[in-house]
Amino acid sequence: MNPMRILVIEDDRDALDYLAKAFRESGHVADTAADGLDGYALARDGGYDVMVVDRMLPKLDGLSLIRSLREQKVETPALILSALGQVDDRIKGLKAGGDDYLPKPYSFSELLARIEVLARRGLAGNTRGEATSYRVGELELDRLSHRVTRGGLDIPLQPREFRLLEYLVRHAGQVVTRTMLLEHVWDYHFDPQTNVIDVHVSRLRAKIDKGFDRPLIHTVRGAGYMVRDTGK
Repeated sequence: MNPMRILVIEDDRDALDYLAKAFRESGHVADTAADGLDGYALARDGGYDVMVVDRMLPKLDGLSLIRSLREQKVETPALILSALGQVDDRIKGLKAGGDDYLPKPYSFSELLARIEVLARRGLAGNTRGEATSYRVGELELDRLSHRVTRGGLDIPLQPREFRLLEYLVRHAGQVVTRTMLLEHVWDYHFDPQTNVIDVHVSRLRAKIDKGFDRPLIHTVRGAGYMVRDTGK
């Protein structure tokens, strides 16, 4: 299947790093949070395909986190990880709004298979209530088909370019910093002054804006980038 955007919420740092690394090595994008409040904030704003949530979390426990998201109409499929594996524990997790429940210890291969099922189910029914396509001016991006057009013309993009554009259009009208792009598109956490962002944005701009009357990808000096339609 296509790369998934996965949110992992786990307070055990070793387990968190292991899962993030394993998901990325499997070809997916993984964001992380080490407590319930940070996880809740990311889940509200991130547009993930699926989230993996530890039940016992500091600041906001996993079940309360999922319950609060459901109350806010965030329907991202959630798999709960927990050392509490009794039937009653699983029932509580599902009643809180979880979509699956995997007791610890677990095998990564089973975890990956389960979240792939959840992600496919979410796409098939669009249960997350999130956009599957975006439009900025005459630019259209479809997340399901990975198709990008501008003015009715197909624009072929490499996978990384598609992810970069998707993140920018999902935040259209907002400044997106280099650090945000490194963490959410590249999964890197290092010096945001590296020029890898500028190189890829330049290539993307050549494909998206070249030959059109007005640019959609703008540089915000000293801050980052923004996608916006300046109008006719």
